[in-house]
Amino acid sequence: MLVTTDELAARLDDPKWVVFDTRHDLADHAKGRRAYEAGHIPGAWFLDSEDDLAGAKTGTNGRHPLPDIDRFAARMNACGVGPGVQVVAYDDAGGAFAVRLWWLLRWLGHERVALLDGGIPLWQKEGRPLSREVPAARRGDFTPRPNLGGTVDIHFVDRFREDPSIQIIDARNAERFAGVNETIDPVAGHVPGASNRFWQKNLAPDGRFKKPDELRAEFRDLLGETPPEAAVHMCGSGVTSCHNMFAMALAGMPTGRLYPGSWSEWCADPSRPVAR
Repeated sequence: MLVTTDELAARLDDPKWVVFDTRHDLADHAKGRRAYEAGHIPGAWFLDSEDDLAGAKTGTNGRHPLPDIDRFAARMNACGVGPGVQVVAYDDAGGAFAVRLWWLLRWLGHERVALLDGGIPLWQKEGRPLSREVPAARRGDFTPRPNLGGTVDIHFVDRFREDPSIQIIDARNAERFAGVNETIDPVAGHVPGASNRFWQKNLAPDGRFKKPDELRAEFRDLLGETPPEAAVHMCGSGVTSCHNMFAMALAGMPTGRLYPGSWSEWCADPSRPVAR
């Protein structure tokens, strides 16, 4: 699930490894591409969180709805993804955006996908090479096999949000969860009954992921009597919620399910209740 900078450096010329740069900024959607063009890990392709990793927005389906599966599969195939290929994703934000690709590929049946632990900041800190070249297209053999039980919709969340058999975990920071200093979505607050675990709690001070034992203990404390598989993950738009799912998987736990629409879908309907 995690690849070190040493491991990736040794595999840059391996045709069975495919690397993706997923840098992004919610306040400046072009920033990730600009950073990629200025210098990226050699051989890496850029994936846009607003385009490649998300679908069409309707105004009521959240800020990052799931992408069209066939379109996403075509993008993966143009980059050489297929059976037996190891995918590595990285960003410059502790994996906050790279986890979206990790979740999407696993949701669609491709298990061999990992994050670069420490991301490009560690790669640069170690003085490793960067490139401005865009790789040539490759032929892949990625066939999506969606796990239809891997997600829940807004109706499920509304029905079970305060049911003790389900635990909704919101990955936004504590202030946004509490309805304070909301700068992204038009309504502040959270889904009634949800608990909060800011995704950055999965990282050690050096920006790398905490050890599995530590993560396991923290999620067990959060979940209490709720089994891990009964967790439902959300955030602002279904992206950083995947960070908590990644951390649970890293800890050897079932990850539960994703609510892709998350708060941005929930709050788009003024009839939905809001907790603060």
